[in-house]
Amino acid sequence: MSSDSTIHNPEDIIKKEARGLGDDADLGEVQEVGIEYIVTQKGILDKDKYLIPKKLVERFDGETVYFRITQEEAKQYKEHETNLI
Repeated sequence: MSSDSTIHNPEDIIKKEARGLGDDADLGEVQEVGIEYIVTQKGILDKDKYLIPKKLVERFDGETVYFRITQEEAKQYKEHETNLI
């Protein structure tokens, strides 16, 4: 991460939009910030969670967290919700 993209207070990005590279790279909304990963969630009924390494953060503009990852690349960090309760 470059110095201009450092997130000084991880709590600032909770509930913020997460985007990747390209127009179609919607990674949902930030849910949690862990030690090594940022957890995002996309969808209302069919929820997809992404566990994206912090090292892939490109920048945060106060509203959106941008990751250096395409939608296709994000699939490797995706967890599908399987609970149908």
